[in-house]
Amino acid sequence: MARNDLPQDHGLSKAGEDYLEAIYRLSREGDQDGASVRSVDVANQLGVSKASVSKTLSVLRNAGMIEQMRYGRVTLTDEGERYARRVWRSHRALRAFLVGELGVQEEVADEEACLMEHYLSHDTIDRWCGYLERQGIAIEE
Repeated sequence: MARNDLPQDHGLSKAGEDYLEAIYRLSREGDQDGASVRSVDVANQLGVSKASVSKTLSVLRNAGMIEQMRYGRVTLTDEGERYARRVWRSHRALRAFLVGELGVQEEVADEEACLMEHYLSHDTIDRWCGYLERQGIAIEE
């Protein structure tokens, strides 16, 4: 598999997955469990322009992953939330392994987990999470 190719079970681009993950995480901050988020907050979290957010949100809307009124707040659909939870789970599992087992600094582990999460199949991530659980490594929320 070429470096830029994703396994077949990944339906979105790396950027699309990053956006879903950001929306998911923002919607769960504080006491906003499942709440809608502002596109400007997505831009700030990802360090991208509002124009980039607008373009990618359009792609996610067309893929049925989000709902958004024109220039309005963004909400994950049921499918989008399932996909985003899977990406966030992958991120947490990779980060937990890098920090807990390899002693990588948390900031570096977080950045590298973000890169790695997009290239592993769902089956590999499921097996990895099972392995971590058997080793007693908690995958924090």
